[in-house]
Order: sequence, then structure tokens, then C-alpha cells
Amino acid sequence: MKKETLLVAIVALVAGLIIGLLAGQQGSSPKAVAPTSQSSGPVPTVNFQQKIGELKNIVAASPENFQAWVALGNEYFDSNQYMDAIEAYDKALGIKPNSPDVLTDQGVMFRKLGWFDRAIVNFEKASEVDPSHATSIYNLGIVYRYDLQDFPKAQVAWTRFLEVNPAGPGSDRVRQELEFLSTQPQPQK
Repeated sequence: MKKETLLVAIVALVAGLIIGLLAGQQGSSPKAVAPTSQSSGPVPTVNFQQKIGELKNIVAASPENFQAWVALGNEYFDSNQYMDAIEAYDKALGIKPNSPDVLTDQGVMFRKLGWFDRAIVNFEKASEVDPSHATSIYNLGIVYRYDLQDFPKAQVAWTRFLEVNPAGPGSDRVRQELEFLSTQPQPQK
């Protein structure tokens, strides 16, 4: 049941984003979109390639469309096309270089490819741009903890995460991680 709920949420989010992008392309005033049917049938499958094709057409026609590049990167992200996601996020960052969300998403893609140093650079830049950007700080801790096994740096990142996000999503998990890390021997220098 959780997977179905998550799929519905993702489909609704992506559909809303594409509709918003298309509406933005057609004029400066937003247009309301009424639902055409109320189906209680099965949840439609996500067609990444179709959405990617539509977004490629949008960015080809409007290469300075930041939101379209981000949406294209997100589609590649969600369909595990890491290099394509990185390239789309690069285009978005070429338009708005200080977007903490895009920096973080691109950092996640770097991590998926095993490019931990580049992931760290992105997560650090995102948290410099927005010191309260909890997602970038959380992901920084993930790279240090799980990929590099650098427990002291993971502790620093996650302590900072709790400073900006003491009761938000992920805070309980981070507290558990910090408790575990506090029991680990510190590396000798």
C-alpha cells in the first residue's frame, strides 16, 4: 500500500510540474486545469521516456527555462539515468547557479556514480547558499558515514543537520546514527 501511495504522489507531482511548465510556456497568466475524469481504476504507470521527450522539446524551444531543465533532471533522476540527470542539472545550474535543491539533487547523482568528492562539493555549496537546507546537510552525512566511512565528519554534518532540523523529517534517524557513531572508535591521526 505504501508503494502505491508513493507512486500516486509522484505521478501527481510530476503531472502538476509538467502542466505548470506548459502553462508557463503559453502565456504569462496561469490557467486553471480541470480534471477530465475521476477514475477509480488502477494507478497509471509512470512513463519516464514520454515525459523526458516532452521536456526535451520544451528545453529545445526554451533553453533558458530553468524549471524545465530541473524537471528534466528530475525525470532522469527518477528513471536512474544518472549522467543525463547530471547534465540537465548542469544546464539548470548554468541559469541559476545557487539553487540548493538542484545542487543537492545533482550531488545525489554524483554519489550514485561513486563520485563522492563531487557529491560533497555540491552538498557543501548547497548548505553554504542556504545554511538551513537540511537535505544537503543530511546527504553530506550520508556520504561521510556510508561511503567514506569518515565517522567524525559524519558526526559534524549530522550535528549541524539537527541544529537546522531538530524535529523535522529524518531527525530521529540522525539521532540514532549519531548515537551509533558515538560508540565507534575514533581514527588515529
